[in-house]
Amino acid sequence: MSHFENLSNYTRFKTIEVKVGPIAIGGKNPIHIQSMTTANTMNTSATVDESIRMIDAGCKLVRITAPSKKDAENLTNIKNELRLKGYKTPLVADIHYTPNAAEIAAKIVEKVRINPGNYADKKKFEEIDYTDESYNNELLRIEEKFTPLVQICKQNNTSMRIGTNHGSLSDRILSRYGDTPKGMVESALEFIRICRKHDYHNIVISMKASNTRVMVYAYRLLVNEMIKEGMKYPLHLGVTEAGEGEDGRIKSAVGIGTLLSEGIGDTIRVSLTEAPEHEMPVAQKILDHFKNIHNHKKIAETKQHQIDYFQYEKRKTFQIENIGNKNVPIVISDLSNRKKITQASFFSLGYRYSVPLDKWHISEMASDFIYIGENEINFEIPGTLRIISNYSSWIKHKKGFPIFNLKEYEKIKDFSETLNFLKIYDDEITPSSIDILKNNKSLVIFLESENINCIAAMRKFFFELMEEKIENPIIISRKYEFNDDEQLQISASIDIGSLLIDGLGDGICISSNNCSNKMLNSISFGILQASRTRISKTEYISCPSCGRTLFDLQETTAKIRKVTDHLKGVKIGIMGCIVNGPGEMADADYGYVGTGPGKITLYKEKTVVKKNVPESEAVDALIDLIKENGDWVDKSN
Repeated sequence: MSHFENLSNYTRFKTIEVKVGPIAIGGKNPIHIQSMTTANTMNTSATVDESIRMIDAGCKLVRITAPSKKDAENLTNIKNELRLKGYKTPLVADIHYTPNAAEIAAKIVEKVRINPGNYADKKKFEEIDYTDESYNNELLRIEEKFTPLVQICKQNNTSMRIGTNHGSLSDRILSRYGDTPKGMVESALEFIRICRKHDYHNIVISMKASNTRVMVYAYRLLVNEMIKEGMKYPLHLGVTEAGEGEDGRIKSAVGIGTLLSEGIGDTIRVSLTEAPEHEMPVAQKILDHFKNIHNHKKIAETKQHQIDYFQYEKRKTFQIENIGNKNVPIVISDLSNRKKITQASFFSLGYRYSVPLDKWHISEMASDFIYIGENEINFEIPGTLRIISNYSSWIKHKKGFPIFNLKEYEKIKDFSETLNFLKIYDDEITPSSIDILKNNKSLVIFLESENINCIAAMRKFFFELMEEKIENPIIISRKYEFNDDEQLQISASIDIGSLLIDGLGDGICISSNNCSNKMLNSISFGILQASRTRISKTEYISCPSCGRTLFDLQETTAKIRKVTDHLKGVKIGIMGCIVNGPGEMADADYGYVGTGPGKITLYKEKTVVKKNVPESEAVDALIDLIKENGDWVDKSN
């Protein structure tokens, strides 16, 4: 039975317990938070100090890069120093291209992480035509190279994370399965099967990607494949190279939160291009979102699933105005609680009015609709903007479009000829409400939920409409009372992003009395961007710093963002070293990669364009590269 046949009522995917020193991952254990140091591993005191800051912030496992034998050997000194200071938190050695370093580290630390894409393979972006025989020979070669580490881990009670990354799939996997979630899963399974052959099961698995859709589908596929093969290994969740600030938090919440809402995940890491101790509070807020989910109001089982959980397909809807069908999801801003609405009220929503020119300037992140409740607007609004009013107000002036609930609908005789909004809760599906929707092609549904498990409750609503072949567009509406802006940011991203990831929803409306309209607007567009449903700004695929990093990632990312943040839809990868280089930024249009002290290599997609550019000249060289390829536009004033 597939884990995804019943997602109506929350249950956690049952995994085995894996011991990592004094803690255990999986089984009935809590979901643990982890992170990774940024200091050079050979700098013992800096790595220890940073580890302590992380642990004090709530980190339950500390990962440290070990790119060479010397780094691996120095893990002894780091571990001893931490233990002397009273810290017993388990350490994880992060290994990529050096099996001999992994074998050293496995005798020292409690856990090693290996990446199947580059542990036994080299990546040259070559397409190879394998026969079944030649492919099986490659698997035998990998087994020979990987087995010594398995035996060492088994002898030393060392656990292992088999961590697949979307961007570092081997040429062998890419040649056979393509750059796909299926390829990610098969990459991990090849190594898992070797472990099982040697009766070694102290394994945790991850399927990381910068693209949230790819990441979610890969984990779901992995769970299905594990069920088929009788495996129940714990899962480490993370969106790799999520970036910084609001974008990094939203992207992480969408990817990690979607899976946690489905009961998938035993340990999480939020990858921000910030100091590592900043990651723990964000990860904790993602977990806090699910604190009481077991107590949610019971949701009736879904008779028939109406979506494919393993690849994206948008729910079929008809078009009303600019909503539904092939239109990107709209953003509705809620100004209904304002005492008075003026031109200045629109400034935070992406509209700027110039008095001297008597013109509106409209940004790429401008709301499509504004809900004004009982308010009135007595000035000319931008031509691209549409207004929603309560029905009682709309009937007086007939400006914009009305919104009403089911009870009001029964009394209404005068509708807008083109567009009406029907506010409905997820549990209000009845034969009469189905008849209403089937017989009114001007209705857009404003879907709300009071269920703690609103994702499953709303998904159920979508399914019921799909089963009845009802194709009215649906706006996902969520209201929050958080005083913590970051918690609102994260919770909204989880609640809404989880549905958008599966093609459910034609628009969003986020309301809060405790958060500025500017922030709510930014979160709305951020969720759409993170779920890949509407691109309105530049995307930065930026790795978190680690001991391999060859320049200041935070400073460099800020510099690049400052001069490129107006390039709508352009994806720029900013990678601290070649390990997180062209492969990890798989989706990027342009790449900025550290290849030596003070030296940067620039990429166009996966192709090297300029090598060893001095760091002082590299940002300007990146701009020139973007211009040469026709993706540059000048900033508007």
